[in-house]
Amino acid sequence: MHTEQEIEHIQCLIIGSGPAGYTAAIYAARADMKPIVYTGIVPGGQLTQTTEVDNFPGYPKGITGPVMMEDLRAQAERFGTDVRFGYATKVDFSTDGGVHKVEIDGIKTVSADTVIIATGATAKWLGLPSEEKYNGFGVSACAVCDGFFFKNQDVAIVGAGDTAAEEATYLAKLASKVHMLVRRDEFRASKAMVHRVLNTPNIEIHYNTETEEIVGDGQVVQGVRVRNNVTGEEKVLNVEGFFVAIGHKPNTDLFKGFLDMDETGYLITKADSTATNIPGVFACGDVQDHVFRQAITAAGTGCMAALEAERYLMAKEDVVEN
Repeated sequence: MHTEQEIEHIQCLIIGSGPAGYTAAIYAARADMKPIVYTGIVPGGQLTQTTEVDNFPGYPKGITGPVMMEDLRAQAERFGTDVRFGYATKVDFSTDGGVHKVEIDGIKTVSADTVIIATGATAKWLGLPSEEKYNGFGVSACAVCDGFFFKNQDVAIVGAGDTAAEEATYLAKLASKVHMLVRRDEFRASKAMVHRVLNTPNIEIHYNTETEEIVGDGQVVQGVRVRNNVTGEEKVLNVEGFFVAIGHKPNTDLFKGFLDMDETGYLITKADSTATNIPGVFACGDVQDHVFRQAITAAGTGCMAALEAERYLMAKEDVVEN
């Protein structure tokens, strides 16, 4: 175990550096909580894998994800946030409202009066070796980020939920043709989204279809081999882009045994709040939001988490004084 000298004690620790983490840092720093942000393995989070962000208020001409994250980081640092590259490897949350301990990079322990979790979510993949091989060379998990590169080309998208339906209709505006691969004989998406897909002429739906392999020339994607799981028939669809839209996994494995989660692993927060089941631990952004998953909603909950952490600290001080 770590010696006492190695343990750094702070008021507010923020784990994660997307819109939620950085917004929490801006508010916490302005409240003189001297927050420390540990960025995680992907500083800036999912937005750093995004090209144009056109829907964040205040950027009339749009902005790229990485530049926006740099802006947020600079704003947080301007108020005194200490941003560090590193990731949480273990946590020990005090259930009675005491001090929370977080191990960083497996070597250092930070103890904090409040912890704000903004670890986000990660796109799920099919798990095919060919998918990994061509990731970034025709394979993507973000149609909105990468659809632009496939203007007037043929693409395929796998998925059957609202996200897949939404991304398919988005791709249809850019690509010549969109092959939509649905594993069952029906969609999981809402009726409105299915209606939109069915009314888009350049989307062809392949029901009962499994992806067997992404085909390429060793450099870029040239097609996808699919199998009908009812008839067993296999065929190759000629596409230059392959998009995966089968959902996201929240980055919460670290908190198992301490924090309440739903069956998918999203952290459960109290109604109209970012508070978790443990006093002094708050969660914001995509780690607790499987519905909206937007930069602006993540930023909003980041603000809430910092304000709630500040109130929590003030209430603790009042108890000590009395």
